[in-house]
Amino acid sequence: MEKRPIVSSRHLAEGEGWEASEIEYGMIIAYNAFSRWMTRCMSAAGHAELTSLEILALHNVNHRNKEKRLTDICFLLNIEDSHTVNYALKKLVKIGLIQSEKRGKEVFYRTSEAGQAACDAYRQVRERCFIDGLSKLDLSGADMREIASSLRSLSGQYDQASRAAASL
Repeated sequence: MEKRPIVSSRHLAEGEGWEASEIEYGMIIAYNAFSRWMTRCMSAAGHAELTSLEILALHNVNHRNKEKRLTDICFLLNIEDSHTVNYALKKLVKIGLIQSEKRGKEVFYRTSEAGQAACDAYRQVRERCFIDGLSKLDLSGADMREIASSLRSLSGQYDQASRAAASL
């Protein structure tokens, strides 16, 4: 049986660079699986009301137990539309998972005790349902770091391409 590429769209897989369509399809299904995973994991951790963006924002605010500004969060998550992140932060403040403090024109966010507990509960569900299953994939820590590095490099290429497309 002939191995045929699994691509996002046949019309994007014609000619040179067709392999990029294979990568794009992989990223599409990985993105959707990861988004679904985050919401189901957080639901099992006791917060079914959170969207994937809100979960990402919560974990980012909790990261290293340092206060963060909206611009810091958007930069670290590579999100251009700060309005969506701002809305997520306001919801997280409203439900008590993070706290905000205005200093001059800047607002700084940090996790509350309830937010830290939610992140810890998420971590426990993640270990039980996801991390334990990674051993079946036969990926070493070095393999995982290489995949992560490749994904970050690809994101840089997509960022550069988006700037080029915006200038057309």
